[in-house]
Amino acid sequence: MQPILIIDLTNGKTELISIPSSWERDYLGGASLAARILYPYLTQELDPLSPDAPLLFLTGPLTGSHGPVVGRFVVCGKGVITRLWAESNCGGFWGPELRYAGYDGLWLTGKADHPIYLWIQDGKLEIRDATDLWGQDTYQTQDSIIKEVDQPHTRVAAIGPAGENLLGYAGIFCDHGRTAGRTGMGAVMGSKNVKAIAVQGTVKIPLAHPGLFAELRSQVNRDLKNDNQSQVLHDLGTAGVANYSEYLGAMPSKYFHQGVFPEVDDISGARMTDTILVGKKACHGCVIACGRVVDIGDGIKRKGPEYETVVALGSNLLIHDLKAIVRFNEICDRAGMDTISAGNTIGLAFTLFEKGIITTKDTGGLKLKWGDTALVEKLLDMIVNREGFGALLAEGSRALGKHFGAEEEAVQVNGLEVAAHDPRGASGMALVYATSPRGACHNQSDYFFVDWGHTETELGIEFLPRQNGSEKAANVARHQNWRTVHNALVMCILAGVSPQAELDLINAACGYEWTLEDMMRCGERGWNLKRMINLRLGLTAKDDRLPKPLLEPYPTGGAAGYKIDFPAMLDKYYEERSWDKQTGKPTEDKLKELGLEELAEE
Repeated sequence: MQPILIIDLTNGKTELISIPSSWERDYLGGASLAARILYPYLTQELDPLSPDAPLLFLTGPLTGSHGPVVGRFVVCGKGVITRLWAESNCGGFWGPELRYAGYDGLWLTGKADHPIYLWIQDGKLEIRDATDLWGQDTYQTQDSIIKEVDQPHTRVAAIGPAGENLLGYAGIFCDHGRTAGRTGMGAVMGSKNVKAIAVQGTVKIPLAHPGLFAELRSQVNRDLKNDNQSQVLHDLGTAGVANYSEYLGAMPSKYFHQGVFPEVDDISGARMTDTILVGKKACHGCVIACGRVVDIGDGIKRKGPEYETVVALGSNLLIHDLKAIVRFNEICDRAGMDTISAGNTIGLAFTLFEKGIITTKDTGGLKLKWGDTALVEKLLDMIVNREGFGALLAEGSRALGKHFGAEEEAVQVNGLEVAAHDPRGASGMALVYATSPRGACHNQSDYFFVDWGHTETELGIEFLPRQNGSEKAANVARHQNWRTVHNALVMCILAGVSPQAELDLINAACGYEWTLEDMMRCGERGWNLKRMINLRLGLTAKDDRLPKPLLEPYPTGGAAGYKIDFPAMLDKYYEERSWDKQTGKPTEDKLKELGLEELAEE
């Protein structure tokens, strides 16, 4: 690996560190390696918005290698709202460009005494004044900096007003609305007075066997082009899954309280393609191009919403106006905030208002009505600016529920809002959400695809009926281990790259002679390391749970009548993981088996 650049923003001092080869082999890169690097620095007492809090940008061994689907990076630290392990995964072109600029990672600590941005070009760092950029949105910031540095191929990762205002679900944005969302890393960046990081370079990516890797990469890319899932994503985007998900009862509606959404056609990927789609966008080295470019009738090209946004700011608020959802998406992207958390927090507010728990006295006179597009647009602006009732929404759904004595109504796990894959329609997601190291997250394991028939038999991930219970525990654990490898490479989980092809690419790039078992053990090691970090940060077995609304069966729809037997599922999962059922801790034998003896001693 190339060195990691540490920047102390308080005094402007820098340091280069090299990653021990044993860490490269044990963790590969990305989120797993970030967890190993940050392990000594993440404590329960650490304030994630303090100067002492680390913010680590890290790539993987395949980032920038022109595919397949590896134009990605991660941003890691301590979650602003969750107070647990935080990792945010982002596509686009910024990650590859960081490697071309000579670094595999940037580690920010301290706090600048005024707004700044970092300009890194072929190994050289400049800390530049960003006072005039403070207050600009993420798109404006990228444009301003690219114009200022006047260098072709410059890529900029920036925060918007949400990050400046320390919103707990602020993200870091680059390229065409690509975001390191969730967990509030944009707020951590804002707390350090860093508006943006611009990178550009000409360094070649190091590969152990470049000829073999190029041959393998080309073959996998050809296979991806012909893959059915890739073609659906190319033609319809991620929102192309909406109709099928709704049919199975796995697409949330009315804040996870309604099992059907009759207007699903109005917000589907197919409707987007047929009515407002004008172009497609791809991340670096990606042959799929799932990104949408849309025109809602005003001649302006905008980013089209992905499935998660279509649900969080659409069906979950009983909104089926696709153009309105596009506007909501742009508001969030420009402000620099996570659409899943924003939409779900608003959904909880609507639910509590309908129950009479929240009244107009609490909202400043606003009547919270399902399906009101103008109201949602207003609330999004209020959240970003922490204005009035928006200041409560800015703290996330767990805090909002707690404020009104209804925390059990918040559909979240450990402070992170649940994504748009209801476990009543795809039961494996129950374990995924409850045990994810960063709170309720579908990117630690998109197991709903397995529940829909996307098996990986060479990894022992077999098909089980989508509403089975504890029988899925071993399957889920294996799938989480595999996706942990993806988040270490860093490889997009949307692409249908086979485990064997993934393994061949790792061996060619890194010069290893791994087996599939070695690769999966690497994933298991990373998963357990993040667990140990969270235990240090205060997590207990009692926190591995589902929110109350998800445990109540739907009366209608594709998941009607199904009730998740979560205690049995979790019990079996602990057994499969070799975690103590009372404490939730990995056993000493398991940690030693994974080569984590230091953690075992602690």
